[in-house]
Amino acid sequence: MTAKLLMNPSPLVLRTDNTIAEGARQILGKQRRSLPVVDGNGCFQGMLTANCLLYLCLPRAATMAKGLENMSYVTNSLRDVAERLTRYLDEPISLCLKVENVAIVRPETSIVETLLILYQSKANLPVVEEGTDRLVGMISYFDVGTKIMEEISAETG
Repeated sequence: MTAKLLMNPSPLVLRTDNTIAEGARQILGKQRRSLPVVDGNGCFQGMLTANCLLYLCLPRAATMAKGLENMSYVTNSLRDVAERLTRYLDEPISLCLKVENVAIVRPETSIVETLLILYQSKANLPVVEEGTDRLVGMISYFDVGTKIMEEISAETG
């Protein structure tokens, strides 16, 4: 049994030519913590994360190296936060593309190894084809849980 059994073969994806605004709409509209990004050939390029969108909303003093750790004295309104994000909405999605330290699995990765990687990474797993780097699916906690519960039902059913 392999990761291919657990994956969603038709995941929601973003494209490298999308803007931050388009990515934010998808992440927020679908209530996702992250979404995979592919190029025009369907090759996996990285993940757009809700965390990066949050980063864009924060004052520069909070996010710069050796920045301020205590922001309790900053009195920003929701409008101030929104204006910070607005500055980035027309920027390419590559501004927020997480590439480093993104855990992936291959379609032929064993189920146990896939579960371990999912557990350790605490994030949905892109399933990337060896050699072509094409994104062929995604694996979420919900995908795994659903498959496990279906197996339990089949056995007890």
